[in-house]
Amino acid sequence: MTGMRISKISFTNIRPIYHFFRLDEFGDNQVELIPQVPSQLNKGMAEGTIDAGPVSSFEYGRNYKAYEVLPDLSISSHGPVGSIFLFTKRPLADLHEPHIALTDTSATSVNLLRIILQTFEGMNPVYTTMASNLEVMMSQADGALLIGDDALLASWNNPGYYMYDLGEMWYRHTGMWMTYAVWAVRRETAHQKPELLRRVHHEFLHSKKKGLAELDEVIRQVKEEFGGTEPFWKKYYAGHLSYNFTTEHKKGLEYYYACAADLGLLAEPAKVEVWDPDSAQPAV
Repeated sequence: MTGMRISKISFTNIRPIYHFFRLDEFGDNQVELIPQVPSQLNKGMAEGTIDAGPVSSFEYGRNYKAYEVLPDLSISSHGPVGSIFLFTKRPLADLHEPHIALTDTSATSVNLLRIILQTFEGMNPVYTTMASNLEVMMSQADGALLIGDDALLASWNNPGYYMYDLGEMWYRHTGMWMTYAVWAVRRETAHQKPELLRRVHHEFLHSKKKGLAELDEVIRQVKEEFGGTEPFWKKYYAGHLSYNFTTEHKKGLEYYYACAADLGLLAEPAKVEVWDPDSAQPAV
């Protein structure tokens, strides 16, 4: 039986989960970590060239019948997320039919913004999808959505635009958790390789626990590669982001899917099925 192919994403928001992942805990060719950007990962998971890894919540929602969610792993927030921002030239309350430039790097955040603006705020925006460059986006639109590392850099160098945190806006309207990414596994992988999946899942939980307990080590590397200050990164990792996935996270995520389906962004409200390592049995 072949091993397991797991994607590895280099974004700063995911570093505590991967920093202490011990690949040498597995035998030769049992587990392969494959560096990918999210769009490659989404495609690889859908095609079966990747067995497991972090996928955007919206991608899971599109293909939920093919995947299961690994427990206790996510990228979520219960309030401000700190790295998903809508930048606008004027206060949001003054905009009624704004032209919004959307990043081309995230379906989850793009559709979260649509839900917030159209369902919660009652607005009727016009959208254009563009490469993530705040200066270019704002030269052509009333507002711009950036996520992840692009959003962090833009927030540090903001030339004076109004800035709205989508995690904070979601929480203000719903009071719920917002989950931006989950760790998913293809159903056939969970069925065919349950024992290896248990070990992989255990290693991710070990790495998460150690990464959050030893944040200084994670932050040291992130600062070297990306910049920023130690207080900023501590607040980001320990104050804004959650890496758990509880029943409350699930409730918030399924509400997001229901809102997306209401707007026609999903064909139907996706159901979140969490893989149970205790009940998994190997294929006969």
